[in-house]
Amino acid sequence: MNINTTKVETLLAERGLTKSALAESCGISRQNISIIVRRGTCEPKTVGKLAAGLGVPVTDLIAD
Repeated sequence: MNINTTKVETLLAERGLTKSALAESCGISRQNISIIVRRGTCEPKTVGKLAAGLGVPVTDLIAD
């Protein structure tokens, strides 16, 4: 599933979170967060975890 990496980075900045802090809050390793943001893709269940960690709906992270 393609994700909007700019949106992820923007949400991190708005919330003052690091990728490490996001990793802890959503149960994904920091390394996987970095890979997901670099590639712009991940599994649907992982998008759900990212969205929960950022406090946004999944639809906010899906790339158009």
